[in-house]
Amino acid sequence: MALADDKILVIGPSWIGDMVMAQSLFIALKQQRPHATIDVLALAWTKPLLARMPEVNLAIEMPVGHGALDIKQRYRLGKQLRRQHYQQAIVLPNSWKSALIPFFARIPKRTGWKGEARYGLLNDIRTLNKQALPLMVQRFVSLAHPAADASIPPSYSAPKMLAQASEITAAPLEENQPRLILCPGAEFGSAKQWPAEYYAAVANVLCRAGWQVIIMGSQSDQQVANNIEQQCPSPHLFNLAGQTSLAEAIDLIATAQLVIANDSGLMHIAAALHIPLIVIYGATSPDFTPPLSDNAHIARISVDCGPCFQRECPEQHHRCMRDLHSDDVLQLVRQLYPNDSI
Repeated sequence: MALADDKILVIGPSWIGDMVMAQSLFIALKQQRPHATIDVLALAWTKPLLARMPEVNLAIEMPVGHGALDIKQRYRLGKQLRRQHYQQAIVLPNSWKSALIPFFARIPKRTGWKGEARYGLLNDIRTLNKQALPLMVQRFVSLAHPAADASIPPSYSAPKMLAQASEITAAPLEENQPRLILCPGAEFGSAKQWPAEYYAAVANVLCRAGWQVIIMGSQSDQQVANNIEQQCPSPHLFNLAGQTSLAEAIDLIATAQLVIANDSGLMHIAAALHIPLIVIYGATSPDFTPPLSDNAHIARISVDCGPCFQRECPEQHHRCMRDLHSDDVLQLVRQLYPNDSI
C-alpha cells in the first residue's frame, strides 16, 4: 500500500484532448495508490481542465511556453520542486525537453516512453509497442503499471470531469428547451473540419424543431462560426466562438442535451462530461483518439486516401468530410431523439 507521503508529479500534455485523456492515467494511479498525491505540471491554460478532475491535487503552471526550450527556466523550476520530495515523475510528452524538469528536480523514479534521446533523463524508460497499444489513452495508462507490462493493453476508466454550475447570459435558455452545442473548429488543421454549410444545415433543422443551438470554439474558430451563423439566421442560434473562457466552455457544454463536434479538444471535454455526442471523423481516426464515452457516436465514411492524419487535405478534395452530408448526421440525431420533430 502506498504511504501517505506518496507524491507523483505528472508532466502533462499541451493539447486539450490529450489532457482530458490523461485523466484516465490519474484515475489508474489513484486506484493503485489511493493515498498518493498527484500534481500536474502543465501550461497555464489547462488549469480549468485539471480543476475539474478530482484526482488532481495541484496544477503547477509550466513557465516555459509550448515548443520553447529555455533550459535556465526549466532548471530553476526543477530546483524549486526538489522541496516537494516527489517519489515519481511520469512524463507524458515524448520530447527531450519535457523530461528536463523531473531530472533537475532529482525525482528518484522518472517514467516515460522512449523519445528524443531521453536516456539518463528518464530512468524508468519504456519502449512503445504501437500495435499492442494503439490508443493514446492506453499509452498514458500503461505508464501507471510496471515496465514489464508495457506491451499489455491496460484496462482503463474513461475520463469523468466534474462541471461547475454556470450559465452564460449571452445564451439564455427557455424552459424545457433542449440545447445543441456545435464545435466546428479543430486546432490541428482544416482537414479535421466538417464543412460550415453542413453544420449550418443541421443547425437550421434543430432550430426549427425548437432547440437552442450554440456555436462554441476559440478565437481561431470565429470565421467558421460566423459562416455558420450567416447561414442559420435564427433567434435560437447563439455564436459564442471566442467569447468564453475554457472554464466557461466546460461548464456550458455540461448543460447540453447533444454536442456535435469534429475530432477536437472540445469533443474530448464533451465525452469526459458524458454528454450525448456525435463526433465527425475524416483525416483522423477513432482508432487512435476516440471519444472515451459510452454515449458517443461516430460519423465517418471510408475513402481510399484516408485517414491521412494531415493538417490540410493533400488531395485538395476533402472527400472524407465533404461526402459525409448533413442528412447523415441528422439521421443520427433522429435516432438519439426519435420523439422530437426533427
